[in-house]
Amino acid sequence: MSWKREVEGIEERGRRAAEHGGAEAVDLHHQRGRLTIRERVAGLVDEGSFREQGPIAGHSETGEDGELLSFTPANYVLGMARIEGRPCVVGGEDFTQRGGSPTPAGLHKSVYAEQMACRYRLPLVRFLEGGGGSVAGTGGAKKRSGGDPVNAPPRFAPIAEIMATAPVVSAAVGPVAGFPAARLAASHLSLMTRHTAQVMIAGPAVVERALGEKKTKEELGGAEVHARSGVVDIVCEDERHVLTEIRRFLGYLPTNVWEQAPVIEPTDDPARTEEELLSIVPRNRRLTYDMRHLMELVFDRGSFFEMAAAYGPSQITGLARLAGHPVGVFANDNRYYAGAMSADAAQKVRRFIDFCDTFHLPIVSLVDEPGFMIGTAAESAGTIRYGTAAIFAVAQSIVPWASIVVRKAYGVAAIAHFGPEGLVLSWPSAETGALPIEGGVAVAFRREIEAAPDPDARRHELEEQLAAGRSPFPRAEAFGVHDLIDPRRTRPVLCDWVETVQPLLRAQLGPRAYAIRP
Repeated sequence: MSWKREVEGIEERGRRAAEHGGAEAVDLHHQRGRLTIRERVAGLVDEGSFREQGPIAGHSETGEDGELLSFTPANYVLGMARIEGRPCVVGGEDFTQRGGSPTPAGLHKSVYAEQMACRYRLPLVRFLEGGGGSVAGTGGAKKRSGGDPVNAPPRFAPIAEIMATAPVVSAAVGPVAGFPAARLAASHLSLMTRHTAQVMIAGPAVVERALGEKKTKEELGGAEVHARSGVVDIVCEDERHVLTEIRRFLGYLPTNVWEQAPVIEPTDDPARTEEELLSIVPRNRRLTYDMRHLMELVFDRGSFFEMAAAYGPSQITGLARLAGHPVGVFANDNRYYAGAMSADAAQKVRRFIDFCDTFHLPIVSLVDEPGFMIGTAAESAGTIRYGTAAIFAVAQSIVPWASIVVRKAYGVAAIAHFGPEGLVLSWPSAETGALPIEGGVAVAFRREIEAAPDPDARRHELEEQLAAGRSPFPRAEAFGVHDLIDPRRTRPVLCDWVETVQPLLRAQLGPRAYAIRP
């Protein structure tokens, strides 16, 4: 007597689970330009490394003698795998069944994803594609449900815990609404596909019924909306692009907060100097320059990974490498509001600083900050509150900082660019003060300017006189900075610094917590 019949039942359920919602549903999914969840997982992880959890979870009907009459698999796929040889947890909805709205078994597996990642302290990758809960419930309209018992664990507890434990990446690869949209936001990196994904709190039918607004999914939550809302960090052209960006992002980060980020063999000379850095900042203060090009000249070639480029665009945030070591990069884009910190930019900076601090990534700040954004719109947006919260994030961070004053460092906003006990360097083009020269002249010399025969000419003359007095030498001579350097030496100095701070990083491993912020 053997257990062959039962084993055959396991194998048959596995075969049916691999069919997703059936050949017709899969074909329709492909016609919409989207991969199945198992195709996504296979494209992301190392070949042959995926070990599915609950591969035959679902609902079956059997005959009187135990033969399998029908089997409906759970519409959530979950398991452990490896990416570049490093372990992770990966899962996602199966849209070919119920449009991704969870079945009972699918719901259990999706909840277990965060729990498993927390238990094993592993990075979590989610592929999101579905509408979350249904008015009919997980069991359908005819089945009554009293919901979870009062002593059930809070659903969001493991979602919050994993963000404090290990890297979390979520990708919207189709329509996403409700709870999956919250999961997307609860990530260290959020991505979406440009043409096939939308992210919404509620879909068009619900919005029209509640508010009378008749909008399409794209109008409510398309890529153009959320690249600028800050909900999505990266908009990808297609799903293959999503997979590439996820793998690349995780390569900068440790497996969890108890480990250091991986260091790779340098492919770029740490002693490299670039002649172009000597003239990249124009002498004419009214002219702009390309901060991202400057970064390419300083960091390991091709290593910059930008996050949330279209959100708060006056501030640049991302990851890069120095001599193979991962670092966080925080800079100003002087082509947007002269680099001034808006309310959106401040929220972006606060989140980024916390992210770097959580995963023990040293921060390099390239400073060209004229101050907080001013004006009616800036005041209405609460810029000073969000800006102060960003400054708190910097003040509460413990990772090593290196700040290079490239050009401007003015006002309260400049404080956000200098971490506690950080290395501070200046370029010859640096200028600092309580106010930018233009604003300071307008305040201090208002009557003199108004009384002049040619007010504009007098204003310009005063600005040029004060600009000439903003030499970086007095500050360097007073030991107000650690060094005033030749811009061409920036990369060698930073590569030396990142090696020096490694013992500090080893002493900071473990989870972080923060006090209240404004």
